Amino acid sequence: MSRSHIDALKKDADFSTELDRFEAKYIIPRHLVEPIKQFIKPYCTMDKHCAAAGGKYYITTLQYDSPSLSLHYAKEWEATHRFKLRVRTYGKPPGDAPVFLEIKRKYYDRILKSRACIPFSDWKPGVLKRHVSELNLKSVKERESFRDFVRLSEEIGADPQVYIRYSREAYTGIFDHYARITFDSQLCYQPVFDAYNWGGNGRFISMDSGIVRNRPDSTLVLEVKCTEQVPTWMVELVQHFELIRCGNCKYSTAIWMENLLIGKGDAPFSDEFMFD
Repeated sequence: MSRSHIDALKKDADFSTELDRFEAKYIIPRHLVEPIKQFIKPYCTMDKHCAAAGGKYYITTLQYDSPSLSLHYAKEWEATHRFKLRVRTYGKPPGDAPVFLEIKRKYYDRILKSRACIPFSDWKPGVLKRHVSELNLKSVKERESFRDFVRLSEEIGADPQVYIRYSREAYTGIFDHYARITFDSQLCYQPVFDAYNWGGNGRFISMDSGIVRNRPDSTLVLEVKCTEQVPTWMVELVQHFELIRCGNCKYSTAIWMENLLIGKGDAPFSDEFMFD
């Protein structure tokens, strides 16, 4: 990741520390990517972080859950009010990009995401035991988000479960208050052996091959995100390409795959990857 991209992330670290939005996910064949990009061209521009990274950037996420995987099963059972605990960094770590501690809550179709940003070097053993005054948190909301992350982690006895990594190409609406289109590919996961090395000691396992999703070809995840005011062009995008909302919870997909590989429990077929 370039220095300019890292500096931009640090500068905008408190942007969207709390964001209320709606989102929909679609699994699409790769031949639709370019036509969709042409369709959104009059309404969107490439996300500045994506442009600074050369057109795509990597996201690595450390997913927390209880020993009984209660957050995974909340999604599996389609709980109307659920949340995820995750720690995220951008680029291929190790690096200088900041680390974001995130809580992603979902209430029906509504998404509320809060997060706290800390320097990459601060993500080390004992960080969740530190007082907020010891961390370089820039706002009251970030301090509240950090405390909330720690509180929820302790309430459910959360531990790191898996690393998720993927490549993202992102676009933002030109005329809208908040509108985003993202294409996620190269999805992969790794069970956590070390919560602080970002998967550096193991091999990542692919999650977006045709075999995994029981489809004839490799696919991508298209995400459409906006506020309560859905832009007309987004509606027309879905209608024009006859997109069928099917969702894709990357964390639950990793849990399903790992269970399948170790012979524990069942993994769903592609039409059961529903309602993230």
